[in-house]
Amino acid sequence: MTLNGRTLLIGAAISSALAALAHLGCIIFGGDWYRFMGAGEQMALLAEQGSSYPAQVTAVIVVILLVWSLYALSGAGVIRKLPLVRTALCLISAVLLLRGLGFYGLMTHFPDNSMTFWLVSSGICLFMGSLFALGTRAKWQELSS
Repeated sequence: MTLNGRTLLIGAAISSALAALAHLGCIIFGGDWYRFMGAGEQMALLAEQGSSYPAQVTAVIVVILLVWSLYALSGAGVIRKLPLVRTALCLISAVLLLRGLGFYGLMTHFPDNSMTFWLVSSGICLFMGSLFALGTRAKWQELSS
């Protein structure tokens, strides 16, 4: 069974939206969710102390993931064509694949994050990046018009 570009991009949109929802859960449910998601004790404690920093950082991630979901839906032809859809899908694919493959270089910048966080989140990024990249490749000609 081969998946077509539309199906792959719809899968990319769904996975990006689910990732946004998971991040939104951290904002809503606080420290325990930050801990469960492996974001580090410092983020969890800041959330529990009422600091707006964790929610602000997480909200930015939520918005980015939702925009990525919209671009995937646009590339799949589910919603109207968004500006620079082909370029955006290529950049989204690259960001996710680089994040998935380059986690080792990022680990030193976020020492509170657990190894489980790095492995799970990197695997998710590789999966999502593959959906975006393969879907974009399959729809390449259609996306240029």
